[in-house]
Amino acid sequence: MKKHLIIFAVLSLALTACNLTLIPEDEVSPENYFKTESDLLLWSNQFYSNNLEGAGLGSTTDLYISNGISAYVTGSRNPATQSWSFSSLRKINYMLEHLDQCTDKAAATKYEAVGRFFRAYFYFKMVRTYGDVPYYDKVLGSSDPDVYKPRDDRGYVMDKVLEDFDFAIKNLPPVWEAMNTRVTRWAALGYASRAALYEGTFRKYHGMSDADKYLKAAADYAREFINGSPFTLYNTGSTPYRDLFVSDNAITQEVVLARHYDTQYSTFHSMGYNINFSRASLTRRFVNHYLMADGTRFTDKEGWETMGYLEETKGRDPRLAQTVLCPGYIQKGASAVTPCEFYSWTGYEPIKHVPAAGKCVSSSDDVDWILLRAPEVYLNYAEALAELGTLTQNDLDISVNKIRARAGMPSLSMQNANGNPDPYLLSCYPNVTRSANTGVILEIRRERTVELALEDPDRSWDMFRWAECKQCLQHYVPWYGVYIPGLGDYDTSGDGKPDVTFYKEGDGSVKIKAGTKVQDVVLSGGDSGYIVGYSTTDYGALWDDSRDYLWPIPATQRTLNHALTQNNGYVDGVD
Repeated sequence: MKKHLIIFAVLSLALTACNLTLIPEDEVSPENYFKTESDLLLWSNQFYSNNLEGAGLGSTTDLYISNGISAYVTGSRNPATQSWSFSSLRKINYMLEHLDQCTDKAAATKYEAVGRFFRAYFYFKMVRTYGDVPYYDKVLGSSDPDVYKPRDDRGYVMDKVLEDFDFAIKNLPPVWEAMNTRVTRWAALGYASRAALYEGTFRKYHGMSDADKYLKAAADYAREFINGSPFTLYNTGSTPYRDLFVSDNAITQEVVLARHYDTQYSTFHSMGYNINFSRASLTRRFVNHYLMADGTRFTDKEGWETMGYLEETKGRDPRLAQTVLCPGYIQKGASAVTPCEFYSWTGYEPIKHVPAAGKCVSSSDDVDWILLRAPEVYLNYAEALAELGTLTQNDLDISVNKIRARAGMPSLSMQNANGNPDPYLLSCYPNVTRSANTGVILEIRRERTVELALEDPDRSWDMFRWAECKQCLQHYVPWYGVYIPGLGDYDTSGDGKPDVTFYKEGDGSVKIKAGTKVQDVVLSGGDSGYIVGYSTTDYGALWDDSRDYLWPIPATQRTLNHALTQNNGYVDGVD
């Protein structure tokens, strides 16, 4: 049982109303609150639950599908059903406007840094979703003319985002508490590198100006983190990578920011349960990203396209067996091997984030959720410099090659990568810039794909910024899984005994049987081939590059504020 206090998501002082000017004056009024560090701590606790991500595997992508398919894939985004909210921003600005009431000026500065961190992250998420958005750094009254202001240019907003991050970096403490559940200087550097990298690569791959400005900022933030932070990669035990994601308490040697859960205080999530019962599924495309353990490319091997489950999982990057259910998998706390029953949509089942069996029952999982790890910052650094064309081998050695060393993989050679770009990765990322650095950019993307799988930032945002979302839609790239050579029995645990059976019913349908469990399956070749996820539904039949990389502005907001313009390609009838 955990024995640490949690950050409570909301205040117990009736402070959760949308209109924060309606706090009962005899209890907590602006005039008698915000005067002590305790007041500021209580108020800012809500920022964490309102603005940071909770436990979840993310959106549908080229690498991952589940029972729910994302709106950008189904093509169901439209102005009439879209909504946005500025309520969490209002709470942030409200605190910032009352900091002059705090008698402890050092505390006021620290919490200004907290507020500005969260305002920066709020607006970064708004920009990557909508592009241009109205920027507010004050609390609005109903008669304020800025309520009806037009959208501000995304460049203006992102510059404000980086200004806020800069203040947070300068004024947040380097260490706050032992569990790393509160934002620190290092968290601010990491999130700033995430935001700047997104904006820089989005601009580069979508033909916008000022890409290099943001890429340089991303590299600078990440470099400062690498050179100054105390974080190192966790490397204890035989499976350190896997252990990071099933530890009750976040391993703060590597984890920069985490969301804490504890059943003792009735805070928990259902990650382990959902991985199974939502049929969380990884694709063959994802598995193909993993190198062989000797650093050679799996997709260079003869016959790789039709390798079966047992053969394709042998001799790979050790992180594969710490992320995907591979032969010989033993769940934490168990003694027996769990065979793969091909229950997921693709046959490939995640084990990353799967804790001991007792925590996989409904919402009983209190494993801490990692929000930021040092490896992401390392990868941000390498990618920004590679896209700028200034990357050196030494830059790789202090970033990507540290990650590979922890995994037990050979170092990445910039010269070798650029001299022989991977044809398979070129097919996965057809829009990648063709330059002298194409090979190393692809290898950094490979490393990001493998190291950050099923974590924040969501893979879908990488595909948005790289202009590769067509690769996520079944219409363009089917969601293929395990290759099945033909009907019959298959050993998936590696013990020589059959674990699953593929057979055909009288009506011609193909079934999988594992124990007493029977389910339908579609193979790409009829009686053989790849298991096909969502084989009967064509999601995302059309993708419009000029429209679909942004969400529509909600029609309800445009009805209230006619100064708000709509994003290109969306029609809402408001005009």
